[in-house]
Amino acid sequence: MGIADIFGSNVFSENVMRERLPKKVFAEVKYAMDNGGRISMETADVVAAAMKDWAVEKGATHYTHWFQPLTGITAEKHDSFITAPSEGRTILQLSGKQLIMGEPDASSFPSGGLRSTHYARGYTAWDMTSPAFVKEKSAGVILCIPTVFVSYTGEALDQKTPLLKSMAVISEQALRIVRLFGNTAAKKVTSFLGPEQEYFLVDREKYLKRRDLIYTGRTLFGAPAPKGQELEDQYFGVIRERVGAFMADLNRELWKLGIPATTQHNEVAPAQHELAPIYTVANIAVDQNQLTMETMKRVATQHGLVCLLHEKPYAGVNGSGKHNNWSLGTDTGENLLEPGDSPDTNLQFLLVLACIMQAVDRHADLLRESAANVGNDQRLGAQEAPPAIISIFLGTQLEDVVDQIVENGVATSHLKGSKLDTGVATVPLLNKDATDRNRTSPFAFTGNKFEFRMVGSSDSIANPTTTLNTVVAEAFCEAADTLEKAADFETECKHYIAKLMKEHRRIIFNGNGYSDDWVAEAERRGLPNLRCMVDTVPALTTDKAVKLFEKFHIFSRAELSSRAEIMYEMYSKTVNIEAQTMIHMAGKHYIPAAINFSARLGQAINAVSSACPDGDVSVQRSLLNDVSRLLHEAQSAKQGLISESERVNAMTDVCAMARAFHDEIVPVMARLRSAVDELELIVDKDIWPVPTYGDLMFEV
Repeated sequence: MGIADIFGSNVFSENVMRERLPKKVFAEVKYAMDNGGRISMETADVVAAAMKDWAVEKGATHYTHWFQPLTGITAEKHDSFITAPSEGRTILQLSGKQLIMGEPDASSFPSGGLRSTHYARGYTAWDMTSPAFVKEKSAGVILCIPTVFVSYTGEALDQKTPLLKSMAVISEQALRIVRLFGNTAAKKVTSFLGPEQEYFLVDREKYLKRRDLIYTGRTLFGAPAPKGQELEDQYFGVIRERVGAFMADLNRELWKLGIPATTQHNEVAPAQHELAPIYTVANIAVDQNQLTMETMKRVATQHGLVCLLHEKPYAGVNGSGKHNNWSLGTDTGENLLEPGDSPDTNLQFLLVLACIMQAVDRHADLLRESAANVGNDQRLGAQEAPPAIISIFLGTQLEDVVDQIVENGVATSHLKGSKLDTGVATVPLLNKDATDRNRTSPFAFTGNKFEFRMVGSSDSIANPTTTLNTVVAEAFCEAADTLEKAADFETECKHYIAKLMKEHRRIIFNGNGYSDDWVAEAERRGLPNLRCMVDTVPALTTDKAVKLFEKFHIFSRAELSSRAEIMYEMYSKTVNIEAQTMIHMAGKHYIPAAINFSARLGQAINAVSSACPDGDVSVQRSLLNDVSRLLHEAQSAKQGLISESERVNAMTDVCAMARAFHDEIVPVMARLRSAVDELELIVDKDIWPVPTYGDLMFEV
C-alpha cells in the first residue's frame, strides 16, 4: 500500500465523520470544532456510536480518554465497549456521556499541592479539535479520545487545558491586530507548530546491560570512544540498513496515525537521527509529537533497538533537542510572520515583529522556564545547542530594517536576495536568500516562522507553546489597546513600532551564541542567564508572571505555584534516581571490576618478580598505583554520595531540596563519574562490566 492509501487510516478524521455522521450532526460538530461551544447530548450519542462502530471495524475492543498529565508523558485507562450481560449476551456500546467525560483518579498524578492525596476525583473532557484515533498495541486495538484533564475543583492538571486556552487567547488578540489593517474576513488566527524530533538509537541487548540507560535514559558513566563526531561523517550520511528498516516501519506507523512525517536523516552524533513533520495546528502538533515519541520507542523495540529521547544520553557528543517551528495564520490563509518582498514597508508584519520582540524580551525568563527540564541542563550551553540565554535571531535583512527604524523611526530600504553562481557551468544559478541562518540561536526567524530551538528532545511541546502564545498575545493586546484609539493610524502605528523596537533592541543577537563573548555581552545588556532548571522555576511565580497568566485566564496563581512545586519535585526525584543508580553501578559493577583488575596486576607483578627477580615491573606497578588511587577516589565519592543523598532527601522544603541536589549532589556525582571513567581507560575490556561508548554508539 502507498502513502496515500495508509495515511490517516487509523484516524477518526473530519472526512470520516463527514461520511459516517448525518449531515445535521456533522454540521453541529464541525461548527463547534471551528468556533468553540458545545454539542448537544443527542449529537454526542450519535458521534459516539459512529466512532465506536468505526473503531470496532478496525479491531478495537476498548476505548480510552487519552490525556497529558504533568508527568510529561501521556496517560490512558482502557475500558471495553461491552455492556452488562443480559441473558448471557452483551452488546458493544459507547455513549455520548462516555465520549464527552471520564473520571480518572486525580490523586495519583502530579498536582503540586492542588489536591490532597485523599481526594481522588478528577475529570477528563473530550477535545473535539483533535481527532480520535486507534492505536494498535500488544494489548489490542484501542480507541483513543484526546481529552483535557482537570481536578474536581476545576484546576488544570494537564498540559492540554492551558494550551487550548492560549490558542483561543492569541487568536482573539491577533484578530484585533489584523482588523487594524482592514482584514474583516478572518474569523480566527491559529498558532501552528512543526516540531523537529532528534533521538538516538542503541542496540537493545547492549542497552539492557546498562542500568543507567534503563533507569535514567542516559549514561551516568562512560569514557569517550576513540572516535566521536570529529570527522562530521555521521551528519546526513548514508543511513545504515538496520536504522533504515526502523525508519521505514516508523514512517508507516506514523502515517497511519495521520502524522505527516516527512524528513529523516542522520544527525551529528554517532547513532543520532532526526525526524520532522509538516506543520499543523498547535494542539494537534502537540498530540502528534507525543504519539511520535511513543511510536518511536515501540517500533525500535520491534527492531531489537531502543530509542533514547534523553537530551544528553552520551557525554562528549551532541545531545538532542526538539526545534519548535512556530507561526501564526488566519483562517483566510494569511501568515502573520510573512515579511513579503518589502519587509521595510510591510506595516502589519513590522507591528507583529515588534510585538514579538517585546514579548520575548519582557518574558525571557518564562520562555527559558518553558524549555527547562533536568536533561536539558546537560545540553543547553554545551557548545552544541542554544545557550541558556534567550535572544532572537532575525538575520541580516530584518536586523537592518530594525536598525533603520531604531535610528530613524522608519525603514526606507531592505537588503535583497541575489543569485549565487557555483562556478559550475552545468549547474543553474541559485536564488540566494538575503540572510543566512543561525543554528546557535534559541529563537530564530527562519523566513516566515520562528524556530524555538531550546526545547529538549524528551519534553512535551505543550508548555513552550502555551507560554509563547500567551506572551505574544499580551503584546498584541497592548498594541491593539493603543492603536484602536489612534486618530491617524498609520502615523501612530509607525511610532508604536519604533518605540517597541527601540525598547527591546537588546533581545536581537545575530552572532555566535556558543561564544563566551556572548555570555558577557548578554550580561551587559541585562538579559537573564538561567543556567539550570532550578534557576528557572521562580519565573513561574513572579508578580509579572501571575499578572500575565491571570489576565488571560491561562493559569491562576495557585496553578502556577503548583507547577513550580512539581518542577522542584521532578528535579529532585530525577537527580536522586541518577545518584542512586550511580551508587548501585559503582558498588556492584565498576569498583569490583577494578578490584579484580588490580588483583590481576598484583599477581602479574608477583609472578614476574618471582620468575625474574631483576625484571622491570615498573609499568605494572605504575598501573597498579593508578588503579588503587582511582579506586580510592571512586569509593570515597560513592560514600560521599550516599551520605549527601541521605541528608538532602531528609529535607522537607521542595525548593531547598532541589537547590541542594543541584549545588551539592550533582558535583559529587561528577567526581564519582570522573574516577570511574578513568578506570575504564585502564581496566581490561574483558573485565569491564558494561558496554562502552564505542559499543553503544558504533554497533547499532
